[in-house]
Amino acid sequence: MKKRSKKYQKAREVLGAPQVLAPQEGLSKVKALAYARFDESVDVHVNLGIDPEKGDQVVRGSVVLPHGTGKKVRILVFAKGDQELAATKAGADYVGAEDLIQKIEAGWTDFDFAVTTPDLMTMVSKVARILGPRGLLPNKKNGTVTDDVSEAVAELKRGRLFFKNDKSGLVHFSIGRRSFNEQTLLENLRAFMRALLTAKPAAARGVFVKQVTISSTMGVGVRINANEV
Repeated sequence: MKKRSKKYQKAREVLGAPQVLAPQEGLSKVKALAYARFDESVDVHVNLGIDPEKGDQVVRGSVVLPHGTGKKVRILVFAKGDQELAATKAGADYVGAEDLIQKIEAGWTDFDFAVTTPDLMTMVSKVARILGPRGLLPNKKNGTVTDDVSEAVAELKRGRLFFKNDKSGLVHFSIGRRSFNEQTLLENLRAFMRALLTAKPAAARGVFVKQVTISSTMGVGVRINANEV
């Protein structure tokens, strides 16, 4: 069992017995109990009523949070010619082709999203084993394999974020920073939950959202009432 720090244990004691709180009260608790010296992320963890082993029950989607996450995103674009110029004008942080592949093969993955034009996907597949496990591989389903790279970059710069369930049927997502006020976090949380419900697979049966827990990066988990979000 992972040994928790004294600060974590103290925060757990202050939180007290497990209980389900109203969303805004829960967010207030998370902010109050965060103890790290840096501006921690505030994350939501949703336990879904799906069978994650079945392909027709995969939950995948995206959302633009009304207040962003407080994090500056770094976008890499694989493109050539006019598309390379368009990506640069749109604000991409890194644009190129073979040169970027070589850097990634050498171990560089210092970016948050990767976009590619369809004609370069075969080249990008050379580093799929590196990008895939990190969630950085361009994907047609989320719009990062596209002929309109400028629009893709603009969307990501506006704060479009993606989510997908893990092997345990959980979805983990960041809704902001500890420094955000409760109302800002609540509005981001509501936007995410709306997008999550929209992504419910037709094959899913029974209760879709079983449990919602929020926490700061280093802090304790606080359960909230999903029906009140």
